[in-house]
Amino acid sequence: MSARTIVVTGATRGLGRALVDGFTACGHRVHGCGRSPQGVAELRREHGEPHTFANVDVSDDGAVLAWAQEVLASGPAPDLVVNNAGLIHRNARLWELADEELGRVLDVNVRGTASVVRHFLPAMISAGRGVLANMSSGWGRTTSPEVAGYCASKWAVEGLTRSLAQELPAGLAAVAVNPGVIDTDMLRSCMGRAAGDYEGPREWGERAVPFLLALGPQDSGASVTVA
Repeated sequence: MSARTIVVTGATRGLGRALVDGFTACGHRVHGCGRSPQGVAELRREHGEPHTFANVDVSDDGAVLAWAQEVLASGPAPDLVVNNAGLIHRNARLWELADEELGRVLDVNVRGTASVVRHFLPAMISAGRGVLANMSSGWGRTTSPEVAGYCASKWAVEGLTRSLAQELPAGLAAVAVNPGVIDTDMLRSCMGRAAGDYEGPREWGERAVPFLLALGPQDSGASVTVA
């Protein structure tokens, strides 16, 4: 497989970190971002050039624009963009959530996804290729109590992705990806110790990396689950 240029948001921990390690191990060039300066510094130490990593909060549209411009100035348009950055609120009924708490989840999960798409996609259209893999969730297709805000954000990702797929020119794809149930900090915030019954990010990454690399125009508009 020829080397590809891949963008990963939320790259400093959990699923994003597993993807960075997996993609780089396969010889692909990765541009990642995350909110943790310490995590970004660690990625830079472990994965030097031609990989790049930046401290970016995807809910800040101006920061995403500046990052995208820097990435695109350094090389070709991405072959694959993985919109992985995401947050969940504490387990609570909707009316118990503060506006700020709910707004933060929607800003990162929905507006953040849209910002990354808006600022990388024009270059991908000019190149005539590329896949946008927007991370959804099982809670983007079903519901549970006490996660209403998170469900709303991931249902929005599903809708955004399907609509976007109808707008894309031939050769490109937008795909909503449910990663499955993985033992991450996010899952532990919901399930506590029971999250330990599921596989960890590293094991998941061994399946997810080839799965994501196999996505193409034939999958555009689909809602898929990492198998």
